Amino acid sequence: MALKKILLSWSGGKDSAWALHLLRSREEFASRYEVVGLLTTINDHFHRVAMHGFREELLDLQAEAAGLPLWKIPLPWPCSNEIYEAQMAAACERAVREGIGGMAFGDLFLEDIRAYRIERLAPTGLEPIFPCWLLPTDQLAREMIAAGLGARLTCVDPRAFPGVDARTFAGRVFDADLLHELPASVDPCGERGEFHTFVTDGPMLSRSIEVHRGEIIERDGFLYADLLPA
Repeated sequence: MALKKILLSWSGGKDSAWALHLLRSREEFASRYEVVGLLTTINDHFHRVAMHGFREELLDLQAEAAGLPLWKIPLPWPCSNEIYEAQMAAACERAVREGIGGMAFGDLFLEDIRAYRIERLAPTGLEPIFPCWLLPTDQLAREMIAAGLGARLTCVDPRAFPGVDARTFAGRVFDADLLHELPASVDPCGERGEFHTFVTDGPMLSRSIEVHRGEIIERDGFLYADLLPA
């Protein structure tokens, strides 16, 4: 039976990267689905990946290393929810026209986000797929690192780090030391938005992406570490 072609909602961070790894390596997914593209929202004003805040040129390098075409969704800044939903609806319509049958997400445990995605996809006929759903995040974080996933924190929400200098976490490598130093209130995978990452290496990429940390800036209440291609 032919595999169902699907898109993967790709933030460039560790969770979407791990979703790609599972979709390709686990029999329960690999026997049913073929990932044919990565769908990413781009802040069209800053030319950066929305929310995660890293440069569009780094996104291009990730897609090349993943061996998949990018579906870039340009968003204005600021962007209303109505504009976001209209752009995503247009992408879904294109997907259906091109014979794509589903869309996968790297969500871990936030029920409201999962329900929203299911609701928005329902009229399109695209199947929502959640390969990482309800994997224990403390165990998952360690498993990612053990498997060779490399990532850096690109965005940190200082409100999630009370009593801690959150700036010291921006741009850091996602590794065992970082997990040890995270405040107890911070999810090990940052699933509640405590931090976002950029993946530089791992079993889902054919080669490493070398970067170094540039300046750290504060914008809209978040700390962003500007990652520069090495």
